[in-house]
Formats: sequence, structure tokens, C-alpha cells
Amino acid sequence: MKKVSPRVRRIGDQIQRELAEILRDHTKDPRIGFVTLTGVEVTADLAHAKVFFTNMGAISAAADAEQALARAAGFLRSEIAHRLGSFTVPQLHFVYDVSIERGMEMSYLIDQAIAQESHPPATLADTDTDKT
Repeated sequence: MKKVSPRVRRIGDQIQRELAEILRDHTKDPRIGFVTLTGVEVTADLAHAKVFFTNMGAISAAADAEQALARAAGFLRSEIAHRLGSFTVPQLHFVYDVSIERGMEMSYLIDQAIAQESHPPATLADTDTDKT
């Protein structure tokens, strides 16, 4: 993992806050309605920003949301520039964040392992009733 300067991290955090507000208050596309921003990674040269998001719904809804966000990228950049008083805002690249799904999968697997440990399967020795 690359070390990110505090300045670049602050800029990413600021972009995330502004984007969240713009998406909440100023977009009308229903495909963006349930989008939650989970992070923004800005390159050291401030030219590009990966905007990670998740949404409620099926994977197909995530693909639709990603498409809608990509279409709105120009509008979103101009709004951010206006709000931050900046002439340059990184190119926005929207990426569906699978970390929440992966976390839920891991939690499920851990729960299954715990359940199996507390109720181990019967062995041949446990079922042998001909002991004398």
C-alpha cells in the first residue's frame, strides 16, 4: 500500500464530503438514489480520484449506479470545483466497493465454523453401539 501524504488524504476526504452532499441534494437520477460513498483515493499528482461506492440492491443495481455516476462525473467535478473554489479537480473514476460484501461473506463463514465447532459431526466411534 502506497503512503499518501496528509494533504492528499485531506483533499480526498473533502471531495468525498462534497460528493456525498451533491449526490444527496442535487442529483435526480434514481439509479444514484441508494449510493453510499465509502472512500476516495486521490493520486499524488491530484489528477485522478477513485471514488469507491456501494449501494443497496443487487449487483445489477450497482452496475447501473456506476454507469449513472460516470455519466454525471462532469457535473460532479464542476460542482466540487465551485464549492471548493478550485480550478482543478481530479478526474473522477467510480469503483464499486466490494469490501462490505466480502466482510459479510467472511462473517457468514466464521458463524458457520463456530456452529460446526459447537456441534461437531458424529464420528464412527460415536455411533458404534456394539461395545461390550
